[in-house]
Amino acid sequence: MTLNQLRAFVEAERLGSFTAAARAMDIAQASASELVRRLETELDAELFARGSRTLTLTSAGQELLPYARQALEAADSGTRAVRSLGSLGGGTATFGVLRNADYYLLSNLVQMFHSRYPSVRVRLVGQNSAETAAAVAAGRIEAGLVVLPIDDEGLAVTPLLRDEVLFVSASEERTRTPMTMDAFARAPLVLYDAHYGWQDPTRRQLAERAQLAGVGIDPLIELEHVEAALGLVAAGVGDTIASRAVVGAASFPPMLRTVPFADPLYDTIALVKRRGHPLSRATRELARIAEDTLREIRAARGF
Repeated sequence: MTLNQLRAFVEAERLGSFTAAARAMDIAQASASELVRRLETELDAELFARGSRTLTLTSAGQELLPYARQALEAADSGTRAVRSLGSLGGGTATFGVLRNADYYLLSNLVQMFHSRYPSVRVRLVGQNSAETAAAVAAGRIEAGLVVLPIDDEGLAVTPLLRDEVLFVSASEERTRTPMTMDAFARAPLVLYDAHYGWQDPTRRQLAERAQLAGVGIDPLIELEHVEAALGLVAAGVGDTIASRAVVGAASFPPMLRTVPFADPLYDTIALVKRRGHPLSRATRELARIAEDTLREIRAARGF
């Protein structure tokens, strides 16, 4: 069984004829037919039901197709990886970053990478971790940083840093003792990441805890950005949550109070990529710089 045989088979199925498959492979029509015939001989099975104008897969062909596609994708990925070796004189790095990347010094990521590799194009996508994980799994971006938990089917996950999440309020009374889930559910909550809601990883953790405690969480206000939530909390509208990285930032409103959860709550930041799919050298280098940055923060801040 050869890659050319598998490619002829996959192209014939995709395009519906050996003639079209041959054109796509830039070979003669007889050669495409012969490649598939040899594959059928080796497998001792007919892969196409012949006789109509359009090729139709047999049950054996349907069984082989996903494996053939996977083999060709792996071979093509290996070819691209080998060709990308050497100096980073070009190519594109695609990477997803946390929406709150600035609080982890990741805003300088592109500048650091570009200063080292000025000829490499960079596509840096900042979005909610749920969307980043889905984009990596679907192959729309090569890798990214996320907050756990996520739906990790098909992904390789490497935890890098753990940051505690705190309850934030302007109320002295509601921040006297560590926050329980009962008290949290009763608080006037202003929660961010409204678009993703309870798909957001931090909110997922809170929802699971609330379920175990037998309470429901019903936010008073939902909006998109943590900065806007903090502004409303500073105005006395309600309470929110924030990681220690956010609380420690110079922009954090000084009048706000924080308290940990009685059962400490953490955001775990991780690198994700598709399992079994090597990164291009450009994206691999961008990921390395991001990992180094987070590890330096972990060492400096004691996360």
